[in-house]
Amino acid sequence: MGGADSPPIDRDTFAADMRKLWVDHVTWTRLYVVSAVAGLPDKDATAQRLLQNQTDLGNAIKPFYGDAAGDELTALLRDHITIAVELVDAAKAGDKAKQDAANARWLANADEIATFLNGANAKNWPLDDAKKMMRDHLELTTQEVVAQLGKDWEGSVAAYDKVLEQALHMADMLSAGVTAQF
Repeated sequence: MGGADSPPIDRDTFAADMRKLWVDHVTWTRLYVVSAVAGLPDKDATAQRLLQNQTDLGNAIKPFYGDAAGDELTALLRDHITIAVELVDAAKAGDKAKQDAANARWLANADEIATFLNGANAKNWPLDDAKKMMRDHLELTTQEVVAQLGKDWEGSVAAYDKVLEQALHMADMLSAGVTAQF
C-alpha cells in the first residue's frame, strides 16, 4: 500500500479535508436518522448522499495507500452505512430480531474497519485504539438514534454534539496517522 511515490502532504490541508469528510459523515447520518424516524420523503436521497460520503472517504486515502485500499475502505464504510440503515429501520419498526441481527453485523463491520486501518498503518493506528474509536462511534450514533426514536429532541441534539466531537477526534487521529506515515 502506498509508498515512496505517495504525494507530499500539506498537513493542514489534509487534516481540514479529513475533518470535513467526517463532519459530513455524522451530519448526513443525522439527517438520515431524522428523515427515517419521521418518515420523510427525502430519506432515500439522504441515504444516497450519505453513501457518497463513504466513497469520498475511501478516495481520500487512495493517494497514499493506493486504489485497492481506497476501494476496500469504501466498501467497508458503505457496509457500515447500509447496516446502520437496516438497524434504524428495524428499530423504528420495533423488530427486535432484525435489530439485534443488524447490530451484531454493525459491530463486526466496525471491527473490520479497525482491522483495515491497523493493517494500513499499524504504528499510528494500533488495533485496540482503532477498535475503540469505531465502537465509540457506534455507541454515540446509537444514543442519537435512540433519543430520536424516543422523541427526546434535546437528548438527540446532545447525542449529535457528542458524535460530532468524536468524529472530529477520529478525523484528527486518521489524518495524523497518514501524515506521520508519509
